[in-house]
Amino acid sequence: QRLINEVAFSPEGGLLGIPVRDTIKRETGQGRVATTVPRVGLWRAQTPQLFPLDTLTTALDQAHSSGRDCTDEAEAIEQLSLTPRLVESDWCNLKITSPADLVLAELILEQQAIHRCGG
Repeated sequence: QRLINEVAFSPEGGLLGIPVRDTIKRETGQGRVATTVPRVGLWRAQTPQLFPLDTLTTALDQAHSSGRDCTDEAEAIEQLSLTPRLVESDWCNLKITSPADLVLAELILEQQAIHRCGG
């Protein structure tokens, strides 16, 4: 609901996310640490992401026709030189992109069910 309230009328849309807490390392290409990436200003993108349909359609069409591989809809929007709004969420709002993410989500849901039922 917070995402809808904050971006419903924004021409650039927005997405849920959380500030990065992890230490991020950039590697050399040979499996060694090249540098530590400062966390300031880094966010982990989450879903849902909310964009005006015509803007999103244009962004995805342009990404497809140029052969760009966007990792999410927000990246396609960024390629139009737009700046989607980041709306802070929480760490439990997982972005499911791999089988491992699904396993983690199932564990969280199981724990929530146990605690809700008095467990």
